[in-house]
Amino acid sequence: MSKVVETTVYQLDELSGTAKEKARAWYREGGFDHDWFEFVYEDFQRIAEILGLRLKTRAVRLYGGGIRQEPCIWFRGFWGQGDGAFFDTFYSYRKEAARRIRDHAPHDTELHRIADALQAIQRRNFYQLRAEASHRGHYYHEYSMAISVERDSPTGQDMSADAENAVSEVLRDLARWLYRQLEREYKSQTSDEAVDESIMANDYTFTDTGRRFG
Repeated sequence: MSKVVETTVYQLDELSGTAKEKARAWYREGGFDHDWFEFVYEDFQRIAEILGLRLKTRAVRLYGGGIRQEPCIWFRGFWGQGDGAFFDTFYSYRKEAARRIRDHAPHDTELHRIADALQAIQRRNFYQLRAEASHRGHYYHEYSMAISVERDSPTGQDMSADAENAVSEVLRDLARWLYRQLEREYKSQTSDEAVDESIMANDYTFTDTGRRFG
């Protein structure tokens, strides 16, 4: 025999402090399922282009049956040892990268340092260094990038002794920089203020204990 059960539901701002925390936890665990990192990725692709990186791409199938190419950028975070970010790329010298990166990000001194370091090692090798970074292993951090460096010299001249290590470390520094941007964006979007705003905008309702209702 069917029966009608009435339940009183509440908006987020009507809940007690403990119930609010439970509602926020629900959103962070299940409601927070969009590509929150999209703008970080877009900015990183622009930065990569300025520095002379050509990010590798992978084919992603769309719901409508089509295919699009997405950059090979990966990360895992933000709580465990071994979390980090990496990318698959080709690299070669890009003229005026140091100036252009300052135009793009005038206050980011770490990006300035990275651009200057690439400029310096390229100068010692007559701007002939090339590199490739590809993922290896099962981890998601800068040391999961296998990086090879070579000098494209028309006379067969060897690269300087420090070139391979210098380029590799700068690319890994860039991966660390990317991870910090992702972590900062995630913390911003999962802050109490941002979560509350999203919950209210979507008119989610809860029981008095903070359990999601509708």
